[in-house]
Amino acid sequence: VQLQASGGGLVQAGGSLRLSCVASGRTFSSNFMGWFRQAPGMEREFVATIGWRSGRTYYADSVKGRFTISRDSAKNTMYLQMNSLKSEDTAVYSCAAGSPILSMIRISTAYAYWGQGTQVTVSS
Repeated sequence: VQLQASGGGLVQAGGSLRLSCVASGRTFSSNFMGWFRQAPGMEREFVATIGWRSGRTYYADSVKGRFTISRDSAKNTMYLQMNSLKSEDTAVYSCAAGSPILSMIRISTAYAYWGQGTQVTVSS
């Protein structure tokens, strides 16, 4: 599975961005696709994930109500709509795919496939 993320950029606080992640290869082998982020000097953290077949979504508390994860199965593409952005959302955002068990969906090491990161910078 190959993943290609795009859509990052510089935005003012309160603004919006939409990230995309296109999957190619054996995408049917992955049950979940998700987003993680890593700020400078920080650990990589879970943002959101979506069940590829079920469409069920899961979010980190820090983004719940502001971010929306979705997918277009026909296009093998996952999206992250980010609204009401805050300076603390500044990070490199990476998409991931895999088949973690439900208790592990927020753990980055449970995902087998990763795309390159895309930088999101929120200015205050």
